[in-house]
Amino acid sequence: MPEPPPYSSILTLFLLSSLFLLTPAANRCSSLTTDISKSPCPPFTSSPSFPFSLSPGCGHPSFQIKCGFPHSIITINYLSFAIIKYQPYSSSLTLSPLAATGVTDCSSLHFLSLSNHSINFSGTPFRVSDASCSRFSVLRSCSPPNLPNCSHCPWDCKLIKNPAQLLHGCGSMRRPLSEQGCQDDILGFLENFFSKWGIEVEWEEFQDPYFSSCKTCQAKNGVCGFNSSDPSKHFICFLSQSSISPNWISTRSSNRLAILCSISAVTCLLLAGSIALAIFRSKRLKSSASEEDPATRFLHRIRSASLLPPVFTYEELETATYKFDPKRKIGDGGFGSVYLGHLNDGRTVAVKYLHRHHHHAAAAGMAFSTKSFCNEILILSSIDHPNLVKLHGYCSDPRGLLLVYEYVPNGTLADHLHGPKSIYRKGCLTWPVRLDIALQTALAIEYLHFFVVQAIVHRDITSSNIFVEKDMRIKVGDFGLSRLLVVPETSSSSTGFVWTGPQGTPGYLDPEYHRSFRLTEKSDVYSFGVVLLELITGQKAVDQSREKGEMALADLAVSKIQMGMLRQVVDPVLAADPEAMEGVNAVAELAFRCVAADKDDRPDAREVVEELRRIRDGTRAGCGSNGKASVGDV
Repeated sequence: MPEPPPYSSILTLFLLSSLFLLTPAANRCSSLTTDISKSPCPPFTSSPSFPFSLSPGCGHPSFQIKCGFPHSIITINYLSFAIIKYQPYSSSLTLSPLAATGVTDCSSLHFLSLSNHSINFSGTPFRVSDASCSRFSVLRSCSPPNLPNCSHCPWDCKLIKNPAQLLHGCGSMRRPLSEQGCQDDILGFLENFFSKWGIEVEWEEFQDPYFSSCKTCQAKNGVCGFNSSDPSKHFICFLSQSSISPNWISTRSSNRLAILCSISAVTCLLLAGSIALAIFRSKRLKSSASEEDPATRFLHRIRSASLLPPVFTYEELETATYKFDPKRKIGDGGFGSVYLGHLNDGRTVAVKYLHRHHHHAAAAGMAFSTKSFCNEILILSSIDHPNLVKLHGYCSDPRGLLLVYEYVPNGTLADHLHGPKSIYRKGCLTWPVRLDIALQTALAIEYLHFFVVQAIVHRDITSSNIFVEKDMRIKVGDFGLSRLLVVPETSSSSTGFVWTGPQGTPGYLDPEYHRSFRLTEKSDVYSFGVVLLELITGQKAVDQSREKGEMALADLAVSKIQMGMLRQVVDPVLAADPEAMEGVNAVAELAFRCVAADKDDRPDAREVVEELRRIRDGTRAGCGSNGKASVGDV
């Protein structure tokens, strides 16, 4: 039982409540009724809602807006910015620093003050977006850099050598090795960039105490604000006038005194009960706020709820899987399990359960689980292809993170090639069928690399992530490791890349990516080359029973191909079919190119598709009337 508040706190609460009752809410937060058409406040097209406000003491203390034209102004850490763009769904701002007074003749960056410090958002709810940091991480001065007098203008020299230092927190990012896209005049480029494009900053609402406090206030139909005279900016919830200040409250002082006395008498009688109720409700609200799921908040911050797949309740999916019955488990992994489920509308689905409190998972592992969960939702909700697994919905619950996919009923390609029933299943994997599986997989990769607005690197193309339908068509799944491929704007190269630590499945991991941490679409081509070798040989990508230099299938197959001994590792099911060997040799040559050590020696996904179509058409022509036709046109 919590201790009752001291009498001084009770008296303070009573006096504040009385003053609050007698001060109309509309006077406190006039921003609620501000007419934007009469008082232009670009880029806002209507009266801004929390966290923004035009009136002192209302909204969030870090989001006080000063209207102006052509841009409104916001001040962060004593530096003023023009607001160029506002994204309401993510509460992100695009800002351009304003000119500061007292600037020396050193720098052309007129928004920097004499202190010559970087733009720093530390201690505020803002952080510079990854996209803005990435732009600065690829910016560099052409060699040799044109430096001013460094003893007189040391800060200018530092910026010319490392422009990312201008944004605090971005200076430590790894910079690309290429010298393409260099600038002769770094300071002039930065000045022009900030005036035209600005920097994007994001509101970290899930780490901002004002956010949870405001949600509680809004639940009471209140208006969020703060004590503008208090340096610590304590949060205040202004309840609406309609619910607190009835029409009979007059503005005359005599009436106010009489009303105050009446309220005092009634309040004294109800004070104890009111405080007890307030404490009880506060605990409940804090408890519910603490249970709000960060994954859901993150997804809604990145993308509008209308663009995300449907949300299922935990109870719906628990019922669909018979309380996650172990007998309905159809897959298992390090971060959870996959269960067969039947939804109320009759659909059969696969439910991936990423455990929040898996007893084998360390804290770092659980962070990866949540990141993988959100990443897969964002990727799969933006793509559509017949050879990619569809996401029916998701559930983010304190008891677990769940993804609901369409069910592909015939296992994985790895099951057919290497599973317990592989000897029986390989009878279904004739050469034309294997060739069609390879082509469909290549078409899925080509779609991700060339037909999505922002190219996607799957990063885990394996035979275990290729799911087989009953008619032997396939669907590629498991996008937990996938990444959007960012093409640097300052680079003249058409090939994009992202810097990231190597992640993937042993045996399929691109060796150049492993060495350089530089992920490109050619990393998927390498993994696909290993899948081609599995289709040709019927062997696993990694097998510790093989000799040390041949544990990795890529090493084994490349060695045999170079020595002209490919037939020694060809799957006996295929070796017994003389008509298939011409196609096998052609696919082996393609696989050899795909697993080249240097990414520049590998074909791209479009070239792979064209070559597989050529091989398939030749195979079909060679089959004649022997009945070994493909499972269907692609």
